[in-house]
Amino acid sequence: MSKTATVEQAVRADRATGKEKFGVIAAAAAAIVILLLPTPEGLPVAGQRLAAVFVAALVLWATEALPMAVTAIIAIAAQPLLGIAAIGPAIQSSISPIFFFVLVMFIIAFAWVKTGLARRFALWMISRAGTDARRVLWVFMIGTAAVSMIVSDVPCAAIFMAVALGIFDKLKLEPGRSDFGRAVMLGIPIAALIGGVGTPAGSSINQLGLDMIEREGGTRLPFLHWMAIGVPMVIVLLPVAVWTLLKFYPPEIKSIGDIEDIHRERQRMGPVSANEWKVIVIMSAMLVLWIVGTWFPASPYMNVYTVALCGAIVMFLPGVRLFTWKEAQGVTGWDTLLLIAGITSLGAASSNTQLAKWLADVTFGGLQGWGPAAVIALISAFTVVIHLMLPIAPVINAVMIPPMMIIAAAAGQNGALYALPVIFTASCAFLLPLDAVPLVTYAKGYYKFYDMFLPGLVISVIWVIVMTAVMLLIAPMLGLL
Repeated sequence: MSKTATVEQAVRADRATGKEKFGVIAAAAAAIVILLLPTPEGLPVAGQRLAAVFVAALVLWATEALPMAVTAIIAIAAQPLLGIAAIGPAIQSSISPIFFFVLVMFIIAFAWVKTGLARRFALWMISRAGTDARRVLWVFMIGTAAVSMIVSDVPCAAIFMAVALGIFDKLKLEPGRSDFGRAVMLGIPIAALIGGVGTPAGSSINQLGLDMIEREGGTRLPFLHWMAIGVPMVIVLLPVAVWTLLKFYPPEIKSIGDIEDIHRERQRMGPVSANEWKVIVIMSAMLVLWIVGTWFPASPYMNVYTVALCGAIVMFLPGVRLFTWKEAQGVTGWDTLLLIAGITSLGAASSNTQLAKWLADVTFGGLQGWGPAAVIALISAFTVVIHLMLPIAPVINAVMIPPMMIIAAAAGQNGALYALPVIFTASCAFLLPLDAVPLVTYAKGYYKFYDMFLPGLVISVIWVIVMTAVMLLIAPMLGLL
């Protein structure tokens, strides 16, 4: 390595360290200021102390001064230290069914990737696109959205990105100079996020939000009821997203040329393997049980969490064994699991200390006299904008769902009516590549940081309109309005 390169690395390391130190200092200062302020009227002392912990955690998450998982552990440890909750209840509230659901979804996503089933599907979709560049974008985004409905957004985006990069290499597209490359690499994460709202299993954000609704208000939203909202959103938003990207970044090429490379790669994969069939059978059985469970809400055999756990267990059984536990451990996002644990604990504490009620009264109290349409639109729009300051979707759920549930109750509405737009729109991270999903493709350099903003703004505005319309149309049929 050259001396110049070593110096540049040292400078970057110093800058990163400086940013981390600033984040830690800012978090500590914010917490101290909140703790020293007079306790607001209507807020217990424990609630004020929790607010200090919450704000400090938000600063640490937003600045990435500490690893996300470490910040989550701090959020749990600070509760007994500040007299907010004993260590037992703080830890107990952090472990919920969603923790294990996300764990097994990492395993299930790995099954798709390891067996080659996800790549086979991606190649099959692209082989149907033909050579027209605009049609290729359509197929990439439809395929990504379809897989994302049952596979986590990040691995889904990575799979389709790998196929796209092979096409770009063949076409000798230069990163940052090709509008076709820009549109495809923006389209893949956008489609993954849109597809992820199609089913509760499409994203850990969905199940985390549903778990919070059930904890806060006792409302359980069945799998098919979620799909009644999510699938129409995917059907409407996906064509909108493709059309928008083609308007902003029309491909500079009309054809991608010969797609024989794709056909040859499919041929090299051979027929569907035994392990791929195992994944297909297991996932099909899980989907059937999830959907049928809509009519049997009390059945322990068709509960979303139980079905997911059993599906993952089957993948390890003798005669099925798709991978070893050591392999599964290596692909499990333990940082994500600890983040969810910390958020779940903070969410429970915000209800116990009345912090959520106080925030609802102070921040959103004026909404109680508004009609459902205006409230849903405002909630959705606010959730879109908050991504710029807080680009971590699970944290957005933790911050917004408890107050929304309280506002809904005060207005005589089902809490899910105002909480669901938060959960759905937590996936609307299209303004800048700050979320983990767009960062997958952003790192390849085919689009610049602000290339996402204008098309993302158009898609986000339409998202808010569609979210409001779908909720008003479907909610009465589901008994939510």
